[in-house]
Amino acid sequence: MPAVTVENPLTLPKVAASGDATARPVLAVTTALSGFEGEGFPVRRAFAGINYKYLDPFIMMDQMGEVEYQPGEPKGTPWHPHRGFETVTYLIDGTFVHQDSNGGGGTIQNGDTQWMTAGSGLLHIEAPPESLVVSGGLFHGLQLWVNLLKADKMMAPRYQDIRGGQVQLLASPDGGALLRVIAGELDGHEGPGITHTPITMIHATVRPGAEVTLPWREEFNGLAYVLAGRGTVGAEHRPVHMGQTAVFGAGSSLTVRADEKQDGNTPDLEVVLLGGRPIREPMAHYGPFVMNSQAELKQAFEDFQAGRLGTVPAVHGM
Repeated sequence: MPAVTVENPLTLPKVAASGDATARPVLAVTTALSGFEGEGFPVRRAFAGINYKYLDPFIMMDQMGEVEYQPGEPKGTPWHPHRGFETVTYLIDGTFVHQDSNGGGGTIQNGDTQWMTAGSGLLHIEAPPESLVVSGGLFHGLQLWVNLLKADKMMAPRYQDIRGGQVQLLASPDGGALLRVIAGELDGHEGPGITHTPITMIHATVRPGAEVTLPWREEFNGLAYVLAGRGTVGAEHRPVHMGQTAVFGAGSSLTVRADEKQDGNTPDLEVVLLGGRPIREPMAHYGPFVMNSQAELKQAFEDFQAGRLGTVPAVHGM
């Protein structure tokens, strides 16, 4: 799990919650459901079974892989539409190519992020490059969906290409945790992702036996998804392992600790920390569209069928 790392985290800016911070309790720990997406690549549905009031403004998150493809096996998604939200694709291992009908796109690998604001609507495709299909190889990443306010749902689409080297790197005071701030801010340190809905997205690597307690904006919700390894969350040390999501309650800090002994396939606890300001608006979600009402969903489908969300570039054909 290379993503972005440093040899000595003690050289990085340090982050820790203040002594008078209120610890967020752990309300629940859920286990992701396994399934398949697109043309058949394996995913874990990270937020399965969690009440939306604890997720808002996040809609869904898939852990893609971790899978070691044989030659000819790598798969992606066909061309498909989106409207009304943002997709965040964070690639940890492997390579993915994105293209959309608005002219956005590019190749991401090993710690890069593609941030696509669908807004009023577009078509896009995500696929492994031909070289990976031929050779096979490791593939592992995340895709997160972030809701937009009603006032922003019909904004013009936008694409951000965030290279792994652009993320803000921080550490816990003892260097036991490496924190990659992909979007939002942590204790005044800003990540590169520009968001319409205020959120924080962090990929943390916590060494065996290490613990980190981070300041967390009180108006944000708090979620921790375990990509790999095992440990505990919260001041109450609730156990978590790969494929589980911890839902935090109210407070101004959250705690993650790595077990002394990790799984054989990973040296550290790898966890994605998410927080966002709840939108608290009606949500109508069906397939690739996230709107505020059934009438708006119906309009989105009609616009897609009429070709008003864009057309597939001729180089790819239909």
